[in-house]
Amino acid sequence: MEKITKNNKSDWKIKSFPECIKPVRFERSKQIKTNSYLPSGDFPIIDQGQTKIAGWTNDKSAVIKDNIPLIIFGDHTRVFKYIDFPFAIGADGTKLIKPDEDEFCTRYFYYYLMNLNLPSKGYSRHYKLLKESEISYPEIPEQQKIAVVLLKIQQAIEVQESIIEAAQELKKSTMQHVFMCGLRGERTKETEIGRVPESWEIKKFGKFATLHRGYDLPVQNRKEGKVPIVGSNGICGYHNKSKIEGPGVVTGRSGSIGISYYINDDYWPLNTGLYVENFHNNDPLYSHYFFQSFNFKKYASGVSVPTLNRNLVHAAVIGVPLIKDQNDIVSVFKTIDDKIEIHSTIKSALQDIFKTMLNKLMTGEIRVKNHNIDTSCVLEMDNRG
Repeated sequence: MEKITKNNKSDWKIKSFPECIKPVRFERSKQIKTNSYLPSGDFPIIDQGQTKIAGWTNDKSAVIKDNIPLIIFGDHTRVFKYIDFPFAIGADGTKLIKPDEDEFCTRYFYYYLMNLNLPSKGYSRHYKLLKESEISYPEIPEQQKIAVVLLKIQQAIEVQESIIEAAQELKKSTMQHVFMCGLRGERTKETEIGRVPESWEIKKFGKFATLHRGYDLPVQNRKEGKVPIVGSNGICGYHNKSKIEGPGVVTGRSGSIGISYYINDDYWPLNTGLYVENFHNNDPLYSHYFFQSFNFKKYASGVSVPTLNRNLVHAAVIGVPLIKDQNDIVSVFKTIDDKIEIHSTIKSALQDIFKTMLNKLMTGEIRVKNHNIDTSCVLEMDNRG
């Protein structure tokens, strides 16, 4: 792609945001309140939240079908969404934006808005900042080429997200099966916790993994180092001194209860978590995976900030497979985790590429005007309405 000089945008037009858009009329009374969102339904609900689809409705009268595609702006969240399908709109802080089709490719306009630096005003409304913005743009054919370049990167990101989601679902379903039936399809026996594989031993949790409260380490006392500090939300910093030898497993004691973290090396467990003090000759990584399936929240108390009671956890009765079976189970889950990590890394790299290209294309540092790029997919999207 060609790099340009200081006058690289001399052929671009500039207009104020209000001059670039057309009014979008819809019945405010038809907006769906959050407490009316359904987990599934006939029509998607779009609101100002981070996820593209916030919920579902069966109310046909609330569906917006005209002027599609539209750009949705979260007045409180500053989130932009490109919507090219019929939808119902959430009730709070959602703005509908339609650029002038005579001047703009809708997807270009969406990407341009994404690149704007709208400072956060907390939960205040931000649409007034949009109205104060200026939009610079080339002719529509170049807009369409810019939109295609960015769309292709977004689609590559979505592919990685789909692979990650599928792997996570596979891991979840595999856990549900393995921690009840094992890997080998062996005969089962009846126990006080139900049927488990015959070779499994029934014992109290505390004889499988003994938990201990972590140790306080105020921020002002931390010194620069490479030792991970692990709390209820995972690694939250580093220190120059370890408290516990690795490998280790930490689960949240308060706040994020039920999330498990595995640490290969020596570490410092914070007092917001419980670490495994004794693995009782079990595979530490197996313990980590078992923790992910164990219902720790059942043993938490407190209303405002639930806290895990390790004495109650230790008294819980569980089934424990032989160490060789633990090793095989670990191998299965680690293979899935490795796949998730690979595609998460690819996704992160693509997101960085998208961010860089978005800025360079929208500022004119990279031009695609004279490049042969198939824009049929963007033309199809902009013509749906």
